[in-house]
Amino acid sequence: MKFRSILNDHSLVSFREALFRGIAPDGSLYVPEAIPTLPAGVKTSDATQSLPRVAAQVLSAYIEEISSEQIQKMADRAFSFPIPLVKLEDDLYLLELFHGPTLAFKDVGARFMAAALSYFLEQEQQELTIAVATSGDTGSAVAQGFVNVPHISVFVLYPSGKISTLQEQQITTVGGNIHAIEVEGTFDDCQHLVKTALADQELVRACNLTTANSINLGRLIPQITYYVWGLMELQRQTGRSPNQEIAADVCVPSGNFGNLTAAAYAKRMGVPIARLFSASNANVVVPEFFRTGSFRPRPSVQTFSNAMDVGNPSNFARLQALYEGNLDAMKSDIASTSVLDEETLVEMQRTYERSGYILDPHTAVGVAATRKLKPSHSSSRPTIVVGTAHPAKFPEVVEKALHITTPLPKQLQEALQRTKQSTRIPADYQRVKRLLLA
Repeated sequence: MKFRSILNDHSLVSFREALFRGIAPDGSLYVPEAIPTLPAGVKTSDATQSLPRVAAQVLSAYIEEISSEQIQKMADRAFSFPIPLVKLEDDLYLLELFHGPTLAFKDVGARFMAAALSYFLEQEQQELTIAVATSGDTGSAVAQGFVNVPHISVFVLYPSGKISTLQEQQITTVGGNIHAIEVEGTFDDCQHLVKTALADQELVRACNLTTANSINLGRLIPQITYYVWGLMELQRQTGRSPNQEIAADVCVPSGNFGNLTAAAYAKRMGVPIARLFSASNANVVVPEFFRTGSFRPRPSVQTFSNAMDVGNPSNFARLQALYEGNLDAMKSDIASTSVLDEETLVEMQRTYERSGYILDPHTAVGVAATRKLKPSHSSSRPTIVVGTAHPAKFPEVVEKALHITTPLPKQLQEALQRTKQSTRIPADYQRVKRLLLA
């Protein structure tokens, strides 16, 4: 398996090169040269395999330079927490991806990426600098995934005043090789600063610079594995016979669109996903594209589901590349809608009243979008909604919606007790460059 830039399908690179570069020299993102089929040993009708075993087999289909045995060891460490499928209502399930150390789905990709980078760096005895932009959960997942990893320094750029207090504490209190940069601007400003740094070849050479955002394939490819796992769990829970594979729709709350891209890759590999539902908040660039065929990035607007507040989603270019720019082909697989803040609160209330389940605002966007899209697309099939974060990370929104206080898990209690350590700067590239070179 080799990888190419979206703009150049003739220049192929290895997984290692794509991992370390982050983005291609032409400024575009790397994509697989082809999407492999699901490995023969992985069947969603097989109820006997463990999550790390499934993950290792899927990852081995994309990564040639690391032995299957070594990938299995990495998967055992990275996928050391459960990913349960919870039945919310008849034919409506939540895939809970928030049982890792930072209580968000991004733990999955960040932990495997850290393991892969550490493997290569240890072999080559090199030092590496990582710059990452976050709209909330990426920063904490990367911080925890890379803390004290030898040979790596991490700079996390986050928008000042636009993430939750708990998210900020998780990013800014790690210390050690993790450096928190508080940017006076939006997530899109942070993302632009990171992309500018990665395109600065002088800086890249001086720092051996890459990124751990979902624009890096090392973050995105591991996320394919939990879609395989989710369909396997659905098979187990519905009691289908081993030769009777069940198909389901999958709804993905979407911000920078890496998670939806991973789901689309899983579907292309042969995972029995019937339809993909793309759930956006008030940042409606992608729903507008599906409606009009025009992709118009714009400044992001702040919402209760802040990790999805992205006005120019980078990974959408990967989705377009997967479908070769054919809007009709995209629409045959993907339905898209948006959910506003008021609708988010209503869904949190409705779900709590019906089942006693407390949704975080991002997952609530997914559930609300499913209720909007399901009647006209697939009312008879089960739907899996990706549960992206633990509700305790958003106590203000939960309080506003439900008038209750969610108990803080141990990880969050400890983060709140630590002292914030961050460097505040304007959204100025030269300031970022000086910090990375310091």
